[in-house]
Amino acid sequence: MKNHEKKLQIFNSEKEKDLLSHLINTSLKYKMWIALLAFIILVGTYAYYRQLRYGLVVTAMRDYTSWGIYISNFVFFVAISLVGSLFSSILKLNKNEWSTPLIRISEIIAVAAIICAAVIIIVDMGRPDRFFYVLKYLRIQSPIIWDVIIISTYLVISVLLLYISILPDLALCRDRLTDIPNWKKKLYKIIAIRWNNHPKQWLMLKKISKILSIAVLPVAFAIHTVTSWLFATTWRPGWDSTNLGPYFVSGAFMAGAAIIIIAMFFIRNQLNLKTYINEDHFDKMGKLLVLLSLVYLYFNINEYLGPAFKMVGVEGEHITELFVGKYAPMYWFVQIGGLILPIILLIFKPFRKPIPILIISLFVILGAWFKRFLIVIPSLQHPYLPIQGVDESYLHYNPTWEEWAITLSSFAWLLLIITVLIKLFPLIPIEKFETENQIESNILYNENEKSLI
Repeated sequence: MKNHEKKLQIFNSEKEKDLLSHLINTSLKYKMWIALLAFIILVGTYAYYRQLRYGLVVTAMRDYTSWGIYISNFVFFVAISLVGSLFSSILKLNKNEWSTPLIRISEIIAVAAIICAAVIIIVDMGRPDRFFYVLKYLRIQSPIIWDVIIISTYLVISVLLLYISILPDLALCRDRLTDIPNWKKKLYKIIAIRWNNHPKQWLMLKKISKILSIAVLPVAFAIHTVTSWLFATTWRPGWDSTNLGPYFVSGAFMAGAAIIIIAMFFIRNQLNLKTYINEDHFDKMGKLLVLLSLVYLYFNINEYLGPAFKMVGVEGEHITELFVGKYAPMYWFVQIGGLILPIILLIFKPFRKPIPILIISLFVILGAWFKRFLIVIPSLQHPYLPIQGVDESYLHYNPTWEEWAITLSSFAWLLLIITVLIKLFPLIPIEKFETENQIESNILYNENEKSLI
């Protein structure tokens, strides 16, 4: 009997076979994908070695543009991490049953994104040992330490949410998957923590899940609000705004919805999950993306129209550079290609089919990254108190190859973490949560059975 056929015999149902097969079988395509990501990470590691050896002088960052694409990446990673709370909290608590197959995908993306956000901010410091000074000499008056606290909190809650949702399926992997490497067997055995599907375990899991789903929401809103404070407390045009908090939150929800659609498409095709992630999911996600994009469009209008009415001083120079200056092509691509056109197209059902909505979501994500670039770079190039007689390099910012290599490496790390987690754990729930009433009934039934015996 072939080894592949032998592996398939361990499954008790067609559903288990569909949802667990990818944990056993490793295709050549998967190995090539890992090799590609590893190569990009290797190049980025060399670039980071050069940055550590020679200092931040290898980057294009100077006294004017002291934040570059590293901070753009940080804000972007923080933004897409919000997708975890969108699905694990808002949609889950509202009992949107259609979103169930997407919850674990969103939680995996959230964990990977917030890890990459934390790492890229250390890369931006130049010397990684300085991060420990932030903790050692913390000042609660500074929004930086608030950001460290809230990111750490969000990471812990996101990991717990993922772990809680996956725990019953980990026990299933422990019991069902026999033809896997020993290290994987030990892993499932350890992290399944003696789960045996007892009704009392389910009841406890249900309560913990509900608490975490509620707790993650204010933390998720706080992480984007605190990040906006880092900008709002820095005296630069475009940042001195009370609009930044909700502006960041709404943009994060939109980017998070788009990244889920992209993940859905590739996971659905590569893992043969068309039965579980169907066209109805794409249709509903398209409608959700339209709603979130409309909210973000409102905050975009609110953000730029106020300064545009006044056109005063440096604020006016900043707006002019965005609207008709050197950043105008990027700005209008973000507004039209990454926001307005997706809204118009997704109103029509044919564009909510898998392939059209994938292309639209790619434009949304590309626009979302360019948007973070535009939030950071142009504002820094227009200080209220410019330095006299500066070198020409201070007035422009063109990222060096080291910055681009580290940036691409950070995205490769994001994809690698997601890929590894997908390879290790079931992606769609197999053991489904019961309602609390069902669980309590099962507990009473079991206790009555014991008393009769």
